[in-house]
Amino acid sequence: MPISRREFARNSALAGAGVALTGAVGSLATAPGALASDEHDHGDHDAADRGDGRGREPGYGPLVPVPDGLLALPAGFSYRVLTRTGVTRLESGEFTPGKHDGTAAFDGPRGTTLLVVNHELSGPRAGVAHPVPAADGLVYDPAAPGGCTVVETRRGGEVAQWVGIAGTAQNCAGGTTPWNTWLTCEETEARAGQNGMTKDHGYVFEVDPLDRRANLGPEPVKALGRFAHEAVVVDPRRGHLYLTEDASGPNGLLYRWVPPRGFAHGRGRLRTLADDAGALQAARCFDSGGRFVDDLSRATRIGTVYGVDWADVPDRDARTVPVRRQFRDDEVTRGRKLEGMWWGDGGAYVVSSYAREESPGQHDGQVWFYDPRRRTLTLKVLFGADPDPAADGAFDGPDNITVSPYGGLVIAEDGDGVQHLIGATDSGRTYPIARNELNAGTEADPDYSEFAGVVFSPDGRTLYASIQTPGIMFAITGPWRRRPGGH
Repeated sequence: MPISRREFARNSALAGAGVALTGAVGSLATAPGALASDEHDHGDHDAADRGDGRGREPGYGPLVPVPDGLLALPAGFSYRVLTRTGVTRLESGEFTPGKHDGTAAFDGPRGTTLLVVNHELSGPRAGVAHPVPAADGLVYDPAAPGGCTVVETRRGGEVAQWVGIAGTAQNCAGGTTPWNTWLTCEETEARAGQNGMTKDHGYVFEVDPLDRRANLGPEPVKALGRFAHEAVVVDPRRGHLYLTEDASGPNGLLYRWVPPRGFAHGRGRLRTLADDAGALQAARCFDSGGRFVDDLSRATRIGTVYGVDWADVPDRDARTVPVRRQFRDDEVTRGRKLEGMWWGDGGAYVVSSYAREESPGQHDGQVWFYDPRRRTLTLKVLFGADPDPAADGAFDGPDNITVSPYGGLVIAEDGDGVQHLIGATDSGRTYPIARNELNAGTEADPDYSEFAGVVFSPDGRTLYASIQTPGIMFAITGPWRRRPGGH
């Protein structure tokens, strides 16, 4: 049922001052280069951010390069390398695949942690140096190089690796489910016969880290559509799934999948759905005056609140026309590089990595919060234009994201120049957690790979993250702390 203007006016009055979120962000801004509205910044920052009663900067202090040159971390923090492409090996003897991306962490047997890791590998399999091994019974398309591996660790040390799914393409992000599985997303629209593929791609697949047999004979969940999928989250109360699309020409969409009446979620249940089960819908936003919003880049102030309606997708399998092109520009709200998502605090955090000339407005990153109860989308983080991305200190290009058990957000940076893991407090301040020190370029023309796959262990003691190229996964530990007031 569409949300009425009267409902939205009432809801926006409640949400406009910042959604009340337990242990997470209220109204966030980045620094430097941040754009923030004063009306959402009333807190006593010194009181909120002090950790010792005397007032101090948020975070854990300046970053210090580690001797081996891979990461810089705050004093007192350390890391272990869990996997490295072409160096570490799977149980079967093959090397760890390349291009680590979206990652999830689950409680494993006997005190272990199970990490499901996407590998964003594309193109013909024969052209990839370290594809996901074509394990028996786990291959969707033998021509595709991507997929997921499962890494079993104990207290931050690697125990074992194996294949979760193979033969998929460009597995970028994804999302966890309340029933402890991983939904891996293909960020491609390649059809059989293109790029050497033998099957259509652009789907979501389910991977069970706890039951290897459940992953045999992988098939896509076609009810969730075929497009350049980026990430997905599950509303555990309503059963809806929300999905992002990283695409341009035109810009991508934010989607919602509504399950059919009587459907009950659970392990393996998504695979039982008919291809046209439920309803796949695209977001349509409007402001408090009832005016349609064509693109999320229109928002230029922290705390901007849009009401959201949902428009049914005509052909979710995109048999002749890509899904995002099945709508006129006045029917849906678009966004450039809609990337990472994370479910927390009763809603979905949604990242738009940047917007340039292809969009009505330009920015270096947004993080939105969708509240399904109020049916509102609120701008929580807005990265201003970074004039010198080569310099350390400014942040741009948010990508993968997670809600921290210590309050606020942790964001993987995929921008220009220096790359960081970024923390953001609920008082509107940001700070670095890690910096990629591995220069794949030259001193004169440095090249630092993006961070990806940021996620905390179930017990909150370890932060896992990867640098995508050459493909290195880290387990970061240190004196994590919850700051006063939930920071």
